[in-house]
This record gives sequence, structure tokens and C-alpha cells, in this order.
Amino acid sequence: MLNVTEYRRTLLVHTLIPSGPIPTAQDPDGVYPYESFCETSRRPQPRELRFIRLENDKLIVEICPDFGGKVFSIFHKASKRDVMYAPEVVRPVRILPRGFYIPGGIEVSFPISHSPVQAVPVLARTARIDGRAYAWCGERELRFGMHWTVEFSLGEADAFLSQRTVFYNPTSQPRPWMSWSNACMLADPDVEISFPNGPVLYHGGEMKTIDWEKEGPRRQADIDRMAGYFWRDPDCCAFGVYNPGRGVGLYHVADPKLTPGIKFWTYGIGRHKPWSAASSPAGDQYLEIQGGPLVDQSIKDQLQPGQTRWHQEFWYPTDSRMDIHAMAVPEAKLVGLDVVPSFAFARRDDVAIWESLAKAHADQNTGAIPEPPSLIDNHWAPSGMQIDEAIMWAAQLANGDRRGRWLFQLGAWLAGCDRIDEALNVLNQSSDDRARALAGRLYRRNKEDFAAAAEAFRSIREPAIALHPQVMVERDLALAGLGKQTLAERDEWFDKIAALDDEWVRERLAYLRFDQGRHAEAKEVLRATAFQLVHQRYARTRLWRAIEKALGEPPLADIAFLGEDDLAQFGAYREYGED
Repeated sequence: MLNVTEYRRTLLVHTLIPSGPIPTAQDPDGVYPYESFCETSRRPQPRELRFIRLENDKLIVEICPDFGGKVFSIFHKASKRDVMYAPEVVRPVRILPRGFYIPGGIEVSFPISHSPVQAVPVLARTARIDGRAYAWCGERELRFGMHWTVEFSLGEADAFLSQRTVFYNPTSQPRPWMSWSNACMLADPDVEISFPNGPVLYHGGEMKTIDWEKEGPRRQADIDRMAGYFWRDPDCCAFGVYNPGRGVGLYHVADPKLTPGIKFWTYGIGRHKPWSAASSPAGDQYLEIQGGPLVDQSIKDQLQPGQTRWHQEFWYPTDSRMDIHAMAVPEAKLVGLDVVPSFAFARRDDVAIWESLAKAHADQNTGAIPEPPSLIDNHWAPSGMQIDEAIMWAAQLANGDRRGRWLFQLGAWLAGCDRIDEALNVLNQSSDDRARALAGRLYRRNKEDFAAAAEAFRSIREPAIALHPQVMVERDLALAGLGKQTLAERDEWFDKIAALDDEWVRERLAYLRFDQGRHAEAKEVLRATAFQLVHQRYARTRLWRAIEKALGEPPLADIAFLGEDDLAQFGAYREYGED
């Protein structure tokens, strides 16, 4: 049998709280023009999602276009088990670039890892061609305007899932990118880790190179902390894990000329186990096996104008151990690359205004100019669309508030394209308070002009912006850069929201208390705040260590209550450096 079907399924999903109205341009915790998220709701809500099912006599593969086109599960018929880590309740966790990573299944990322669209819908298409079932998912991404498509397919007799990923740059500029296929498996202590021998870059509390054959862990129980491993010169092209207690495993094989990247990630069995359990209502642990077209996650490649790039990989679910040194890349007769669809922008809310504006500009039809996004609409002009001239045209024809909103959008677009001087010039002409807030960030981060940044924040008039936690944080960073003369002003702002229980505001309050010399109070603020876990961020850790030094206290070994990891800083996960 060979089938491809589509259906709807309802899951419990924890919703996400947006970071705020300031665009993610030049934001170290975001990637423009996508909205970022600062918090995961504690209570989930039912959500209906689109699924695609590929099935043959050996496997059932479920793919979810509404979660970024990820493989949600792989059911192995012989063992009657799902081999993937796939929690019944979806709970995103705090990992860059947007703060909404969904562990489980197989995630495909582009143009940054983790994918900026893994928790939102992308486009999809299915087909049966020459005895093979296909599911294609993808979009034109908003950051640079590049196309990506992931193809999953099953042949009638295949015991493996074929994956082919295609990238295309239709723009006139080289664009940076990375991509990894990230499969999550249950991480019971007895899970057996089968990876190639050779030199491996270890990423834990330190960076070092190890010899996998002599120093590499063999089971999950051998690892006492969160850690990642990247292979430099593997002696074979396959890897995977096997869970003897559950009788299932998953292995990966690929042609190293196309897909040389090999990574293993785990939280281990020590103090970092809560990080792994954060996504599962049952507290299940997971680990990750990853493949990709780049060697590690510290680098990005360049996709040249008009260039198409593709790579292929294969996933083997199994009910028995497999010998990775005996595995070969299988033959899979796939349709030509010209048959693989190239998708448009996927979410109408993201682009509808901008497509309407572009058409009105092209037609010089002033009556067709749409209303600019409002104060409560976090859809910012996509840097992946060449829309600047159309926005300027609309702004020149508008008056008052509408003109201010168009100029804000143009300034955000320019900042998202790293055209900082132009962005500031436009933002300073806007009457929109969001423009003032974004200008404050640009003055502080890009110009190191703390006085100009502080004045930009002081000029905000609307309380809905001035007292928003995101703006409170940005303002306090700017005022802190001016030194001790702003301590009283900073205190006045925090007095206005003294009862607000927001972890990002509380973090900045702790910084204020430290700057005031009230070190014990700063320590208590951090201790009393229930921080959610967040990866690849170290501001609270730095502050805690500074407090200890100021109080003459020995360093506390376990500061997990701060919600930050203790990895050595590594990887091109951020678009911009941390504050």
C-alpha cells in the first residue's frame, strides 16, 4: 500500500506572549521582521492543525505544515511504536531566534537555526508520482526573500524516509544562511549513542576537540550536562540512537559531499535535566540528532543571487540496532528538481498590506493605498520584500498619524536591512512612539550614543508604549549607559510599574539596584523572580557573579534558578550580539 492523505487534528498548545511593539530590527533576541516572544503561557489551549500522512507497508509519517513543515511523528509498523519524541501537548521553549522552539519530531531550519517559522504555518503540497508519495512544505521567507522547500517522500517498499531540501535566492544580493535537520528522540538513560569515530568539537561548559572513539559517550547515562558535539572528519556517513528499553531507534545517513554536517545534542542526566523536560507535560527527556549541509553551527554560508542549492538525507526508523559503519546511502528515485514546488510567502497577514501597497505604487493608484498597520499590529515591513520606495511614496501622500505610521514602517525596514543612518533619519521624522523607541535602540546599540537614545525614549508620549515592559527594558539600558546621573530617573520609571510581575522588567530592576550599590536587594530581586528557561542568554548570570563579587561571597555553583544555560558562547544563532 502507498497513500498520501491530508487531515485536521486538534492538539493542546501553549500560546506565546509577544515581546512587544518595538520591531525586532537590530534586536539580539529576535530576527527581523518576525515577531519575537518573551513568555510561554502556563495553560494550553486546543488548536486545530493541518497534517499530511505518508504511509506504506512499513511506516506512517505525519507532517505538520502548520508547525513549519516539520515531521511530527514516524510510526514504525513492525514494532507498533512511534520512534520520535512527540509530546501530546505542545509547549514551546525559549530558544533563539524567536523564542519559540518546539522540541519533537524533525525540524528543518532556514535561513537560521532554529527555524523562525517552526511554530507557524507554511505552505504545502502533496502528490503520488511513479510509485512514490510526496509531501512538500515551504515558503518564501520574510528575512531575505529566499525560497526554501523541504520534500519528504516514501516509496512503496521503503524502510526509510527520504528528505530533500532545496534553497533558492531570487534576490540581487548574496544572502547568509544555515540549515539543520533536527530530530528529537526520547532520552532514557540507556539510550545507545552511535556516531562516527574521528575528531569532534565538544560544546559544553567549554569548547574543545575530543577523539570520539576514546572519549565519546556511549549512552545517555554517560553524559552529566547539556552538551553538543560536531563531527570534523567522521569515518562514516551514518549516525543514530537506539533505545533498548523501548525497542526503537532512529538512524540517519547522507552523502557527505552534499550533507556533511553531523551533530549530537543532549541535556544529559545531571542538573540540566529540567531543560529537557520543559517541553513535555509528563516530564519526558529528549535528545537531538542532527544533519545538515554545513559542518557546524558557528558559521553561515552565502547563497548567491540566482543560486539554487539542495541536499538530501535519509532517516531509518528501526526496532533493532543498526551498524552505522555498514550503512550506505540508499537509492531513491525522486522527481527532478524542476518538479519540486517553489512556494510564495506563506502567511497572508504578514504580507497582505505590503503586496497591496506595492501594487498601488506600481499603478500609481493613490486610492488603493491601504491603511498602515496600527499601534497594536506587530506586522512590520518585511525586509524580504523590496518595499521601501512604496512606503516612502505612501508617507509623502499621507498626513498626521498615517504619515507617522508609514515613516515608522520605513524606518523599521531600513533598520532591518542594516541601513542604520537612513533608518534614524526616517524614524526621527515620524510622530509614531514606536519610531522613537526603535530609534532609542539604534542610538544605543549601533551608535553607542546613550544621550540620544535616552532622549528618544523620553520623547515617547503614549503610556501604552512608555510603560510597556519591552520599552521599560530598552529605556533602562539606555539610561544605564549614561551612568549614575540617571539613577533617580530610572527609579521613577520602575516605581510606575512596581507591582508588575514581568521577568524581563525584574531583571532590569536587579541591575538598577546593583548600580545603586544596593547589592543585597539586587540579589533578592533575582532570587525572588520565577524565571522561565531561556537558552543562549547570559545577562542574569553576569549580574549574579558581579553581585557575589561586590558582596565578597564565593561563587555559587548552581545558579539554575536564573533560567539561563551555562554553555560556552558559540554559534551563529543570533543575528546581533547580546546586550
